[in-house]
Amino acid sequence: MSVKNRYPNQERYINLLTDFGFNRLFGTELNKEILINFLNVMLPSQHTVKDVSYRNNENLGNTPLVRTAIFDIYCESQSGEKFIVELQKANQNYFKDRSVYYESFPIQEKTLNGKWDYKLSSVYTIGILNFVFDDHKNESELLHTVTLKNQRCEVFYEKFKFIYVELPKFTKTVDELESHFEKWLFLLRHLSELEAPPEALQEVIFEQLFEVAEIANFSAIEQDAYENSLKYYRDLQNVVETSRQEGVEEGREQGRQEERLQSIERQRSLILKLLSRKLGDIPDSLQVQIAQLSLTSLEALGETLFDFENEEDLRQWLNQE
Repeated sequence: MSVKNRYPNQERYINLLTDFGFNRLFGTELNKEILINFLNVMLPSQHTVKDVSYRNNENLGNTPLVRTAIFDIYCESQSGEKFIVELQKANQNYFKDRSVYYESFPIQEKTLNGKWDYKLSSVYTIGILNFVFDDHKNESELLHTVTLKNQRCEVFYEKFKFIYVELPKFTKTVDELESHFEKWLFLLRHLSELEAPPEALQEVIFEQLFEVAEIANFSAIEQDAYENSLKYYRDLQNVVETSRQEGVEEGREQGRQEERLQSIERQRSLILKLLSRKLGDIPDSLQVQIAQLSLTSLEALGETLFDFENEEDLRQWLNQE
């Protein structure tokens, strides 16, 4: 049930570059037609997706380190291809290493299914990047497809691909859009700035997108969760912008602040998963309270949660905070 906008100065539509916005649009079974449309814009034509089944976003690996690695969206097509779709809001050390590490999980998963003849399905990582690679800053090209090639630049292995879009390079206005791909990029960058659906974007799939993304259709709890996600996104953007403006030394300090913010987000995500395993589904109202905890309080919750017997124990602990 929708409610009146609790934040009257808020935009009409959500920012899709927030964690909440990205996962609301792409991360639920209810909206999978939107995800399928987006995937088919990004993927080669021979891998057109007709249906997807959502997978647990926490990889079921066989070591503690693997089990804590989280994808934004991990899905599987009807024909068996695996797709990792992630939003990366800011650059970080070893980003490419991290991408390779994540893409290895669907392959590792094969080894857990008993007898295996080593035949693999295709695995794609689709990265929506809200930054530009350092080695691509002087290039106008924003779509990058990476495959394994030999010394003659011939494709060595077709089933292993990384597809990245550097969103900051996309600067077209709504009147300049020429393709379905460009329409998607425009929405990813500018949806929250729109007051109404532009004529150029009045297609059936985008009509569905606008309805899903309209904040007035959210419950009060969803609006609060989105507002928290938006604050985190803006804080992170401010950190990155400050880092650019204040030179190398001060930039390093701001980078540490960014790492602290990311540490809080990782800690919160892990604790929610541990709580879900211990107590079952955690109500949205309690998730909102957890989202507002400081890093110190999150660490304290992480030490205490194993003593909880039920949801009421968690509620009482949060109320004491």
